[in-house]
Amino acid sequence: MSYSDFLAQDRRLRILQLLARSPGYASNAVLIGTALEAVGHSVSSDTVVSDLAWLEEQGLVRRRANADVVVASITPRGADVAQGKAELPGVRRPRPGE
Repeated sequence: MSYSDFLAQDRRLRILQLLARSPGYASNAVLIGTALEAVGHSVSSDTVVSDLAWLEEQGLVRRRANADVVVASITPRGADVAQGKAELPGVRRPRPGE
């Protein structure tokens, strides 16, 4: 696995964990990008939106757009992956206690 693949897998896990802890299990792409920076992922807004699209294709989140704002909410399957109860290639599995 390449370093960029590892980074993408970790970013996707962090997005799912963020949504699982968010009020209403949802957040917008701008806040998700800011939260990713706080955990060491300095990425463009395009990368965040692309990750959200990928996660939606996998059935882990739902997206909706309001004007220029993309809002994502976690699905029950996404919550299972965020907690390590289910595994999905392309999303890093959390370590115990993470």
